[in-house]
Amino acid sequence: MNEFQTLGKYLILSGAVLFIIGVVLTLGDKLPLLGKLPGDIKIEGKNYTFYFPIVTSVIISLLISLILYLFKK
Repeated sequence: MNEFQTLGKYLILSGAVLFIIGVVLTLGDKLPLLGKLPGDIKIEGKNYTFYFPIVTSVIISLLISLILYLFKK
């Protein structure tokens, strides 16, 4: 495989990832479980709100890892 084919694959992968991120950001409020899974941390105080979607982050990381693994094969 020459270097242009490798570069082309990386550019396609980068475009796909940017597309998916754009869709998630655009439709994020309409996705039912995104950010509302059990294990996501939300602390509301009198004057502040702290939110850390740890379980959502783990699931997204696993999905991205799976996509990258399948893309390398």
